[in-house]
Amino acid sequence: MAVGLKHITVLENVAGIKLGSAAADIRYQDRDDLLVILADEGSRFAGVFTQNKFSAAPVVISRRHLQGFEPRACLVNAGNANAGTGRQGEQDALDCCQALAQDLGISVESVLPFSTGVIGETLPVDKISGAIPACLANMSADGWVSAAHTIMTTDTVAKGITSKVKLNGGEVTITGITKGSGMICPDMATLLSFVATDACIKKALLQEVLEEVVAESFNRTTVDGDTSTNDSCILIATGKSNHKEITNRDNENYALFYEALKKVFIYLAQAIIRDAEGVTKFVTINVINAASDSDATEAAKTIAHSPLVKTALFASDPNWGRILAALGRAHLSDMDIEKVNLSINGVTVLSMGQVDNAYSEEQGQAVMSQQEINIEVDLALASGKATVWTSDLSHEYIRINAEYRS
Repeated sequence: MAVGLKHITVLENVAGIKLGSAAADIRYQDRDDLLVILADEGSRFAGVFTQNKFSAAPVVISRRHLQGFEPRACLVNAGNANAGTGRQGEQDALDCCQALAQDLGISVESVLPFSTGVIGETLPVDKISGAIPACLANMSADGWVSAAHTIMTTDTVAKGITSKVKLNGGEVTITGITKGSGMICPDMATLLSFVATDACIKKALLQEVLEEVVAESFNRTTVDGDTSTNDSCILIATGKSNHKEITNRDNENYALFYEALKKVFIYLAQAIIRDAEGVTKFVTINVINAASDSDATEAAKTIAHSPLVKTALFASDPNWGRILAALGRAHLSDMDIEKVNLSINGVTVLSMGQVDNAYSEEQGQAVMSQQEINIEVDLALASGKATVWTSDLSHEYIRINAEYRS
């Protein structure tokens, strides 16, 4: 069950965006599993994708279409990843794009395909092509909540958020959805995530902004240390708001827009961790006063990836030695173990490399039993800092993944 997260019920429209979903019976019964997102002509798209060398066929095609053309639509299916499928997988993705393009009267290169689900199985092109007309018949500006449910796989709740920010010249709306629970250790973006805004922003700057907010959000999460073959994140700016175009970082509206967008991405990233497969704990790892930000990131991620740390979290076991062991094997440029301080939910465990005089096992047990845990590591060297969000590792995680293809 998700930690501190409930199904979304309302997401606000973004001017210039319509969404429609339908059931294609790809893998799941009695639910929608195919989604079309359509943007008005003139909208600008930015994207980031997995760095996994076995990138799925839809990732290959989406990268190609995004780089050389002006996209108009996203075609998303759940239940089949179309990964590990070689040239046939790419052709299948293109065939699905062609089916949507023909119905919309746009070029095939204007369609970006996305898939999530089981790896290594052929994409059911006929089912997807056959369900596209139903998606288009269901198109509406307020289809965001249905869309969030449509792209789910092992997720237990649909994830999304709307945020508004007042800029000089007009108010801007940002709405985003995401999916993902396992195979989460993004190296670019996340699983599948689609965010749209009516902001008017230069295309090249939109891409830069996306890459930066992803680095501060999705790339700060890990469930199991596995980077998916299908991770994709798309940001669409329709330009329908009344403010003047944001063309550079010196623009008076840039900082306001950037901060609002970053908050949306951080919320979506944390929502994935809160709904991680088998999750019982939402864990924030803060590393401060490291030799550099990169050192802090390395330390936080090493702790977050540790199966021993994660199983201790599940057991509510205050086995802080596992945290130190993980920290000690992190590849840092500098660390003095006699300066290290460690606290868990405000309880000081370690001071200057030794167990704090006031610490007791009872205190540790009490804080580790909580659903939300904040682990802070102070390296007392310089000003480097980083935050990573992770989950515990439970029996249920193993069951879900053992039975995933059953």
